[in-house]
Amino acid sequence: MKHLLSVDDLSADAIQQLFETAADMHDVQRREVKKLPALRGRTVVNMFFEDSTRTRSSFEIAGKWLSADVINVSAKGSSTSKGESLRDTVLTVCAMGVDGLVIRHPASGAALQVSEWVDASVVNAGDGTHEHPTQALLDAYTLQRRLGSLEGRHVAIVGDLTHSRVFRSNIQCLTRLGARVTVVAPPTLMPSGVGAWSAAAGFDTSYDLDDVLRRDGGPDAVMMLRVQRERMTGAYFPSPREYTVGYGLTRDRLAVLGPDVPICHPGPMNRGLEIAADAADAAQSVVLEQVSSGLAVRMAVLYHLLAGESEGGMA
Repeated sequence: MKHLLSVDDLSADAIQQLFETAADMHDVQRREVKKLPALRGRTVVNMFFEDSTRTRSSFEIAGKWLSADVINVSAKGSSTSKGESLRDTVLTVCAMGVDGLVIRHPASGAALQVSEWVDASVVNAGDGTHEHPTQALLDAYTLQRRLGSLEGRHVAIVGDLTHSRVFRSNIQCLTRLGARVTVVAPPTLMPSGVGAWSAAAGFDTSYDLDDVLRRDGGPDAVMMLRVQRERMTGAYFPSPREYTVGYGLTRDRLAVLGPDVPICHPGPMNRGLEIAADAADAAQSVVLEQVSSGLAVRMAVLYHLLAGESEGGMA
């Protein structure tokens, strides 16, 4: 594997192989000295053209714990703020001998475009509303650790689907691992053409969250998505309160879920809008577990891209 641009690049076997490596990386987090020599001598540049706390920190720590030299570049501190093109910026950076490039960009398809310009391995850390493959991998990894297997499990993905790259990557990842997925959103936040897409990809759609939570014993896991108001150009729902009433994971809806049903959220959370504090902080919430899993999964991704099994760096 040269790049990780999309979940579609990975077979089910390849995903499970990444999860096995991530499990080993998870053990590293419990060590007193959290360092592996796997990427010693390699250089990884995190180029983030959108704000990020979790993903950038996660990739930075992952690279450093694998002993790579890690450099962070943001849009505000780069030559792009002076008008330089993305192509010239990444070519300049990669001319310094970079081995891995982790890129987040507001334009869908940016990571793929960059991968065609450079020799370094490219990891898509989120491109526009297109994909966020490592987020989907860490979500599935977290759920698999909780549920044992995703084969035949029912996962409900709820919220702002139109603007969510997490949703698009999760659909591919969860269905590839055998999960049954139902996506729930108000009509205004359901992606156009979702009917044909759901038929082809094998997932269900609903506008009624309460029905999905109560039908057939309810889902095995619930994934709440952030309302991305910064990407909205119009009024997608009448008011925050009406959104919460229709699609928020409220205290009443939390009571409907079984106590062992994991609650996921990729963060950052809008407490009181898409998720109540009771749900975010519930014993069954795996939000912080997702963060921990994210570090392990990103270590696994960098390891497979830049070290390979022949390096034997896991000892």
